[in-house]
Amino acid sequence: MGRIVNFEGVRIVAAASVVGKEEHLGPLGGAFDEYDESDRFGADTWEKAEAGAQGRALALALKKAGANAPELLFAGDLQNQCMASAEGLISYGIPFFGLYGACSTATEALLLASLALSAGAVKCCAAVTSSHFAAAERQFRFPLEYGGQRAPTAQWTATAAGAFVLTKERAGVRISRGMAGRMVDSGIADAANMGAAMAPAAADSILTFLRETGTTPSDYDAIVTGDLGKEGSRLLAVLCEREGVRLSAKHEDCGCLLYDGSKQDAHAGASGCGCSASVLAAHYLPRLTEGLLRRVLFLSTGALMSPQSVQQKGNIIGIAPALLLEF
Repeated sequence: MGRIVNFEGVRIVAAASVVGKEEHLGPLGGAFDEYDESDRFGADTWEKAEAGAQGRALALALKKAGANAPELLFAGDLQNQCMASAEGLISYGIPFFGLYGACSTATEALLLASLALSAGAVKCCAAVTSSHFAAAERQFRFPLEYGGQRAPTAQWTATAAGAFVLTKERAGVRISRGMAGRMVDSGIADAANMGAAMAPAAADSILTFLRETGTTPSDYDAIVTGDLGKEGSRLLAVLCEREGVRLSAKHEDCGCLLYDGSKQDAHAGASGCGCSASVLAAHYLPRLTEGLLRRVLFLSTGALMSPQSVQQKGNIIGIAPALLLEF
């Protein structure tokens, strides 16, 4: 089936989300497992705070699963060399793959965990991702003390972490199909407009998935993107309509759900590895298990860039791996 991989019996048996103050004040605030009013999670730096949130999210997911330590751990974040994942998860002693797919890392981690389980290499895996607003601002843009003005198209990096436990041996939300994203360079070099950079990759993945599976948007209860925000979501609709596909009311975006635009100044919406991970854990998985949704096409969307590529004004490469979630 081309780029589509079919998985047999792979299930998410537990998930947990840990967020900061602004995320708790948003529309989904009551759904997250824990939040920290200070955004510090007991640490003395923003970077260590993100590591703390990621470690806490995995602890909560493992407690929910009632499982022993997974045999493999797939994790990533936005910090250089994935240091939030390394520092936050080292105490677990689980064999570790550090990942960087930018804001698409949550789906990337779940996809790789599903591949490992389907291949019979392991019986239990965990996938964890995180981001932190202050740590990301310091790395990619300016320290908060600088007080730089944000463009209307800019997105707010979520202070959030999401963790998932996967196995083939227990009941849960099924990951029935997956697809790796294809890198797309749309010529966007503005780090304050990541939605426009990621939307073409999201369109490519959605259109490819629909074409190769012979389905239409009406076959899904929701088609969810991770981090396009308002700007990228508008562009996604246009790109798909050009190819004769109308997403209409089926499309939802985690970056548009995390904050209340009328009360919180998040500009174009949320982004960051923790955005789609926390929203998936706190919002979509419960709706699937409760029977409110049956089939969800889920894509985390990533803007592949580094501090150096931003400083050198390089184009921002977009990517959007996809999962089909069913219950």
